[in-house]
Amino acid sequence: MRAAGRLPFAADGELPTAEVAVHAARDGDLVAADDRLAVEEPLEIRLAAAQGPRTLTITMRTPGHDFELVAGFLLAEGVIDSRERLLDIAYCVADEEEPEQRFNIVTATLDGPPGRASIERLVMTSSACGICGSASIEAAVACGHPPLGSGPRYTLAELAAFPDRLRAGQRTFSQTGGVHGIALLDGAGEVLCLREDVGRHNAVDKVVGWALLDARLPLSECALMVSGRVSFEIVQKAMRAGIAFVAAVSAATSLAVQLAEESGMTLVGFLRGGSCTVYTGRGRLVP
Repeated sequence: MRAAGRLPFAADGELPTAEVAVHAARDGDLVAADDRLAVEEPLEIRLAAAQGPRTLTITMRTPGHDFELVAGFLLAEGVIDSRERLLDIAYCVADEEEPEQRFNIVTATLDGPPGRASIERLVMTSSACGICGSASIEAAVACGHPPLGSGPRYTLAELAAFPDRLRAGQRTFSQTGGVHGIALLDGAGEVLCLREDVGRHNAVDKVVGWALLDARLPLSECALMVSGRVSFEIVQKAMRAGIAFVAAVSAATSLAVQLAEESGMTLVGFLRGGSCTVYTGRGRLVP
């Protein structure tokens, strides 16, 4: 995967935050202070075509791990089904692009026509709305997914440690309090990959994209830990990656539970303080 120039907010470098001047309430008065915010910028995802790059979607995201985000998004949307279909991902460095926008435009090159997604559409998504174009369980099932299999299995004690392991790796959240975190854990409950983003769905795409680019799919022996609630699109993204176990510190939506049930996924919510709610897949929790 190619990149040209200095990448903003490199994986091991500067965090994607910005400092702003604010007024904070202190002892009944407003005093001047500095605050640190999570950066939010648009990312335009393009597909290479014979007639030139065509825009697939635009999403608001926290810069960083952009190639992973693109790879995960393409898998979730059914544009690709495997790493082999993705020939290249690159930032736009064309002379006609404004320099400050070059790292907000990514072009993916496929080995043939895209899957069920249409390159004709332009979908504007906010940092909270998740996948567009997959608004029903029927569409999710039609997109297909690897067999979820029997694993992984965890004890309640192992499961109870997930939130702390996620929180320990959330560096941007520690500075801003303004991003979601997603962790991928192995069968022993150890964190394999952790990503943050203003959009919960983007953070999932980054984790799944990391696994796809590293040739780790399907993730049949892994679990996904979510810092907030679990909605339909998160369950769908997990399905596409072959993840059979999703846990979250907050609630699940009705459609998320329905899709998890129909796909054979374990879905756990309100995982905090040693307690949890198991919505589906009770069998993957063991004594």
